[in-house]
Amino acid sequence: MRAWLLPENIEDVLPPKAWRLEEVRRAMLDMCRERGYELVVPPLIEYLDSLLTGTGTDLDLKTFKLVDQLSGRLMGVRADITPQVARIDAHLLGKNAINRLCYVGSVLHAVPDGVYHSREPIQLGAELYGLAGVEGDLEILRLMLDALDAAGQGRVQLDIGHVGIYRALAAESNLSGETEQLMFEALQSKARDDVARLADGLRDDLSNALVALTDLYGDASMLGEARKRLPRLPAISQALDTLETLADEFSGQDVGMAFDLAELRGYGYHSGVVFSAYAGGRSRAIALGGRYDEVGKVFGRARPATGFSLDLRELIEAA
Repeated sequence: MRAWLLPENIEDVLPPKAWRLEEVRRAMLDMCRERGYELVVPPLIEYLDSLLTGTGTDLDLKTFKLVDQLSGRLMGVRADITPQVARIDAHLLGKNAINRLCYVGSVLHAVPDGVYHSREPIQLGAELYGLAGVEGDLEILRLMLDALDAAGQGRVQLDIGHVGIYRALAAESNLSGETEQLMFEALQSKARDDVARLADGLRDDLSNALVALTDLYGDASMLGEARKRLPRLPAISQALDTLETLADEFSGQDVGMAFDLAELRGYGYHSGVVFSAYAGGRSRAIALGGRYDEVGKVFGRARPATGFSLDLRELIEAA
């Protein structure tokens, strides 16, 4: 008898896990609907230029590509639904001042995110367009936490950063090109000596601030220390104000919070708060999100945007 093998990092979902996945999907979408989020269903495949526009520029290597036999144009199988929702907000729902949108569907990755990651995640998420500032950040965080609770998750740990702090320091230091990329990589790995070497020759306050980012992490009390060690640039003060508001909002609730000012995930397109949710003692995040203002700029509608997404396969494994 022939052994039917699936491609690497591709798998079937069998009972009872398949029923559990469907129950979680329904519970989370019902929560989004209760909060006023409208469901959209973007196509699995579309022309490559729109898939790799805006946030999608980081997805090129992940995207399966093929030629459309009808038009001769290059098409892609979506590797992330977020760019598609940005297109919908800009072109199909452009008359609305605020759009609250949710979605769920399979995406396909040409290469997996990690050794044990599926190449066919089932992505569920919510996007909030048109609501600027911490009010929108709070709404999305509350929605994500309540949706995870509806899915049966236990206590959640939030890791929160703000890419605006590094952006402000890089702009004030006139970092650009290769130097900025090397600094970004050193901060991500918290390589203090490398950061100090790359910052050598900068103004003392800027050099000290960049080095300080490598150890400015911990609970909310760290934010006060950050105000003392970082320059009083308007963008940095505003970012710290936002993080302190988030800390105050969730203080006393059954959710863990840690802040990391060198957390620059999604630096290429995020513009403000970034966050990861962990549960069950797992080292991999069960949900990711953050603010990406002007994500719709390339679609002709630049405006505030924030959201979160998760992989339903990962979520039911964590549960």
